[in-house]
Amino acid sequence: MNFRFDIIQEYLPFFLQGMGLTILMSVIGVLMGCILGFFIALGKMSPILIVRLPFIWYINFLRGTPLLVQLFLFHFAVLPSLLGETTPVLSVIVTLSLNSSAYVAEIFRAGLQSIDKGQAEAAHSLGMNKVQVMWHVLLPQAFKRSIPPLGNEFIVLLKDSSLGAMIAAQDVLYWGRAASNEYLKVWEPYLMVALIYLVLTLSLTYLLNYIEKRLDVK
Repeated sequence: MNFRFDIIQEYLPFFLQGMGLTILMSVIGVLMGCILGFFIALGKMSPILIVRLPFIWYINFLRGTPLLVQLFLFHFAVLPSLLGETTPVLSVIVTLSLNSSAYVAEIFRAGLQSIDKGQAEAAHSLGMNKVQVMWHVLLPQAFKRSIPPLGNEFIVLLKDSSLGAMIAAQDVLYWGRAASNEYLKVWEPYLMVALIYLVLTLSLTYLLNYIEKRLDVK
């Protein structure tokens, strides 16, 4: 096999550009997912059924349908209907954010429900209201316990962002496909794409392991 290093050298600036976009879309997606997921988790934990139901349906839909189908729906139907037009990057960010929020909601819900109810009762007995109990007692513990699954969700989201290439978002995989189509080669561009994702996911894994140790997550 004649391995063409010159293809990788030629497309390296584009791969690096795509890597930056991949990181950007993933970071925004996971941050928005965490914010939305927190409120969705609270909604699903509501004791009132009529309040709970929309959040249950939201989570079930986004967890029960393929991410690629969601991406096509948002890019070709939902966002154009709402905004008039959209871009591949915006569509990827919106889809990743909403998809992630459904998984993060379940992570936060599990974290909150794992805390002994006696702690909330003790805090109320000290004069704290519900907001203070949530902010000062429950959330810090729930977040600490949620770090490992949240880290896994970030890693999954980082890899899933590659689906953006299907709608021409210029991420790492987009440039891998471009190089492959230009030179009719498979090994060189896709091995480079795989290597970039491997470096990103391993770096994120080691960073999360470090954070877990620093916070002494049990």
